[in-house]
Amino acid sequence: MGRDERETGTDELRCSVEERVAVVTLNRPEARNALTLEMKRALAALLPALGADPGVGCVLLIGAGGAFCAGGDTKKMAREGNPPSPEERKRLLRFEHGIPAALHRLEKPTLAALAGPAAGAGFSLALACDLRIAGESAFATTSYVKLGLSGDYGGAWFLTQLVGSSRAREILFLGDRLDAAALERLGLVNRVVPDAELEREALALARRLAAGPPVALRYMKDGLNRALTDTLEACLDLEADRMVQSAGTEDYVEAVRAFQEKRAPVFKGR
Repeated sequence: MGRDERETGTDELRCSVEERVAVVTLNRPEARNALTLEMKRALAALLPALGADPGVGCVLLIGAGGAFCAGGDTKKMAREGNPPSPEERKRLLRFEHGIPAALHRLEKPTLAALAGPAAGAGFSLALACDLRIAGESAFATTSYVKLGLSGDYGGAWFLTQLVGSSRAREILFLGDRLDAAALERLGLVNRVVPDAELEREALALARRLAAGPPVALRYMKDGLNRALTDTLEACLDLEADRMVQSAGTEDYVEAVRAFQEKRAPVFKGR
């Protein structure tokens, strides 16, 4: 199976699908992949399409040119100007907030590969993914406090869920630069690898996720998301329902057969 290039409507965002992995590339290396409105609109349209595509088993979010994402392009925003009213600015930001929400809710695993900076909204996009892998030169910062801004893209929520309230407050209030070692120590990235191996390791992990049982992974992700807000009793009830449903899939039968035959299962999502 060859690589399937997907149309995004802009050169600032690229997408290709190979071996059930959708590689979504933020493609403004000259600006460290800082987000533009064009990129945001393309991402907002692309993510639901990938989520609904049965040929995609995992979404890998990366940046071009040795950077992940430097956040919003403040220079371009200054040149273009803000929407004329607070109501329109709020409407635009609520539209943009659909992007991290889509990553968080996508019914398949999402993975961010961090090289260089992940700042502001770019950091939040990485936090919205299920897993994160970083190169040794990667670093992250919330950066908002240095600009006199309160923060967006769900950063406060994602940080609180991942590191707890006290650490989240420290990260946001101080806006310090967190290197790859600190990100791993805090649990904000799952692993750190040499820069030269980042793309290979990220693709290998994405392919492993994409080869998993789609129905079970969808149920797992939903259960994990619900565990952030639901009670134990509600989660137990959900687990009981989903275990019965997943045990009735063809993938379960295939997994049992593969175990007996001492081979790797081939999941079909049925």
